[in-house]
Amino acid sequence: MKNKTTAFGIAILSLMLTTIGCTPKNGKKTIQRPNILLLMSDNQSAEHLGCYGDKSVKTPQIDRLAEKGVIFKNAYCAAPSCSPARASMLTGQDIWRLGEAANLWSSFPRVEVFTQLLEASGYHVGIEGKGWGPGDETATGWTQNPGGKRYDSFENFYNENEKGKPWMYWYSSRDPHRPYRNEGWKNSGVVLDSIFVPPYLPDHIDIRKDIADYYDEIQRFDAEVGTYLSLLKKFGTLENTIIIVCSDNGWQMPRGLANLYDFGTKIPLVISWPKHFPAGREIQDFVNIKDFAPTLLELAGIELSTQMTAKSFVDLLTTEKTGKIDPERDHVVMARERHAFVRKGGIGYPGRAIRTDQFLYIKNYQPERWPAGDPPLYGDVDAHMLHYEAPTKIFMLKNKNSKPTKKLFDLAFSKRPQHELYKLCEDPFQMNNLAYDKEYASVRNEISNQLISYLKETGDPRETGAAFDWDNAHYYKDRDKKPKPSEKAIEVLGLETEYNYLE
Repeated sequence: MKNKTTAFGIAILSLMLTTIGCTPKNGKKTIQRPNILLLMSDNQSAEHLGCYGDKSVKTPQIDRLAEKGVIFKNAYCAAPSCSPARASMLTGQDIWRLGEAANLWSSFPRVEVFTQLLEASGYHVGIEGKGWGPGDETATGWTQNPGGKRYDSFENFYNENEKGKPWMYWYSSRDPHRPYRNEGWKNSGVVLDSIFVPPYLPDHIDIRKDIADYYDEIQRFDAEVGTYLSLLKKFGTLENTIIIVCSDNGWQMPRGLANLYDFGTKIPLVISWPKHFPAGREIQDFVNIKDFAPTLLELAGIELSTQMTAKSFVDLLTTEKTGKIDPERDHVVMARERHAFVRKGGIGYPGRAIRTDQFLYIKNYQPERWPAGDPPLYGDVDAHMLHYEAPTKIFMLKNKNSKPTKKLFDLAFSKRPQHELYKLCEDPFQMNNLAYDKEYASVRNEISNQLISYLKETGDPRETGAAFDWDNAHYYKDRDKKPKPSEKAIEVLGLETEYNYLE
């Protein structure tokens, strides 16, 4: 997949930017480049916003923004894990091209990031919150977060900027990352009976309460979005600011975070710039978080990096069309390496996936390993391996042998085959693997060949045979290597007080 910025596209973009310029006394037109505000939630699946059809969570700020903007119904992360997803977004590259940065709690490679290119072209760039991470960028010589200089507030960032200079600010919220605010739902207006529990989770009151607490955190993020919109109005910069609302990866539930199923990889994406992006549209084309880099560079009038494997979707933003637009955007490719340090010796669970309208195909490279981490902790599912409350996981572990829960427990925590294939029109929650069904043998061959061809084209060591040892890459969070479950988890599940994954 190659970047394509045609002469016609450049001309249209130049015209668009010129029309918002101002005319100085010498009569020459100057181009006022757009500001960029990126508002990112942490571990949120696409479905859980009002504008995406969820009736239980209340997100009025994001919903209003969607009415004035563009909703992407098939937006995906490059990896269902914070560090690699954010690294891919910054670099415009697939995670297997980024060395250790394909892992969680990694270092960051010395490669170009779009925020640097913006800054070099005259943008004032800053971040608040996580930015890229978690990890240690200083291990490879970075003197600040690859996302940009860190600020404690948007006001301080804005006031430090020179008047008239374009800016890019990335606010990375803590919500709705676990641990959730315990029983926060009680004051949030979330109604337990109205919650949709996906069929891969048991429909139990404990799980409904857990999802309700997750919704409470999303509503808190929505309020943060409202605060930023108010600040843009206050500073008079709303009209010339591209606003992006998204998540980094899916929710922190079994078969969500750290999984290549939709609830781990499909993210919300709303983009607004009303005078330039025709509003009120839903786009069905597939886009990836890695595509942010070339898209924002193109909108800022900056030449795209030749290192990027991502593709700009400016054409989807500026057209008046809706639904499916670009026939080349008929699929998305995703990957995972090591998420948390949850298996003996710190080994990961590598996989690659390709998602189309009709099918999801996953290749698991080490199917003999535990996909959610070694039992009994299964630590990829929640924060720090049961050190904090994780009611859904605790319920499933406690009831793993009961008839209603056993099948769902196995789907989430048991070992998986090397190949997985799901027919999405019949199985939207990806629970019935058809990879070994003879009726779908030709489908599996075709879609797996499409995936492997792309992996080889972009230099994935998992397919080219090149050497890269993600299992032994440094993990910059020592606490995870000797996890200590919470008192409740120890009591309910009969766990030890400490586990040692270094052995």
